[in-house]
Amino acid sequence: MKLATYAFWIGAIISVLVGIGQASQAAFATNKWIPVILVLLGLAVGLVSITVKETVAFLVATVALLAFGTGGLLTLDSLIPKLGTLLASSVQAFTFFVGAAAVIVALKEAWLLASRK
Repeated sequence: MKLATYAFWIGAIISVLVGIGQASQAAFATNKWIPVILVLLGLAVGLVSITVKETVAFLVATVALLAFGTGGLLTLDSLIPKLGTLLASSVQAFTFFVGAAAVIVALKEAWLLASRK
């Protein structure tokens, strides 16, 4: 496995752990370094993992994720206590990670487009 693959899985796992921590009101879930770590991992993934062929699909998926945001997930708390909080917090943490990767991928694509002319 490539380093970027590990970075992606670490980012996803941290995001889920943040969601679990928020739902259980654990102190680690509010650590100020978690978003920094997620952004750094996202930058690494954006720099080395997403190929030119994958750029459009990745950016479309990122836009969909960011547009959805937490999209009413908190209402699930009324059905199953803490489920909406867990999902919303996980998605929110994951957007730090994916958003950073998307910025790098978009900048790389803009650079390629500008250099073709």
